[in-house]
Amino acid sequence: MRILVTGCGGFLGSEIVRQLIARGDCVVGLARGDYPYLCSLGMEPRRGDLTDRGFVLQTVRDVDAVVHTAALAGVWGPRDRFYAVNVSATEHVIEACRGAGIATLVFTSSPSVTFSGRDQCHVDESAAYPVRWMCAYPETKAIAERAVLAAHTPGKLHTCALRPHLIWGEDDPHLLPRIVDRARRGRLPIIGPGTNRVDTVHVINAAAAHLDAIDALQERPQTAGGRPYFIAQDDPVDCWEWIGTVCEIAGVPRPSRRIGFRAAYLVGAGCELLYRVAGRQAEPPMTRFVACQLARHHYFDTTASRERLGYRPRISMKQGLDRLRRAWATQPPTV
Repeated sequence: MRILVTGCGGFLGSEIVRQLIARGDCVVGLARGDYPYLCSLGMEPRRGDLTDRGFVLQTVRDVDAVVHTAALAGVWGPRDRFYAVNVSATEHVIEACRGAGIATLVFTSSPSVTFSGRDQCHVDESAAYPVRWMCAYPETKAIAERAVLAAHTPGKLHTCALRPHLIWGEDDPHLLPRIVDRARRGRLPIIGPGTNRVDTVHVINAAAAHLDAIDALQERPQTAGGRPYFIAQDDPVDCWEWIGTVCEIAGVPRPSRRIGFRAAYLVGAGCELLYRVAGRQAEPPMTRFVACQLARHHYFDTTASRERLGYRPRISMKQGLDRLRRAWATQPPTV
């Protein structure tokens, strides 16, 4: 197949590109930057901005499927910027797929589209979207997810949305380096009792789920299409024990200082107010969303992804941590 991957230079997008090429697919990579390494593997590059409707309509064509991973992530920033990158760009991709007769669209969503700040224990895809949002990222991803699922049209455009949770790996430029940096500086307190369990997913597994989704939409769109899917290791971990293990591998102290959830939430609310009034663009040291994420249970029922997409983790948690140890033994993570 000939497959276009948006956000091809990102942590997840680049792994999807590598796996597609490894199995023999032709890959077109669309991003704002240049990625010579991926081009050396055989990726055909297309460079541009997905918020530019004319560019997207002209560029997203001549392929069998689209994997739309490009997004603006984060817990702080102007809502209009999140809306442009996460919602408008996705609407452009949907329009382009329809206009070009592309039959398959896999959208990278997030479990945060169902997160209201409360515990999520073994929840499945029937979980509702929240009524109120604590930040623009999950709100705009939910709007985009709804648009993708609503675009599913049997016999014409087959879509689905994947919700990988806490993607990590040895080349992770986001999650793990931030954990290690905050722990090194003593700015990663254990929030709440420290007993919350969470799902994670290694980047190899997260990327493989996208390949599974492409195949399922091509082969059995009537059962796979028009649905969201949680993607995880299928091995929930104690959040703070896992964070402690990551810190040990990186050679920094495990978090030990504690702060109650209510106190952390109020600190987050205060930081948000002060930063908003001051017009500061930098991310606050604490937000309500981060406090809730670090204190609450959030693990998921992946039955649908296994039964409808054929998803299964390719590497285990132990294998992923072993890979991390080998990689960080020679090059520790940096922010």
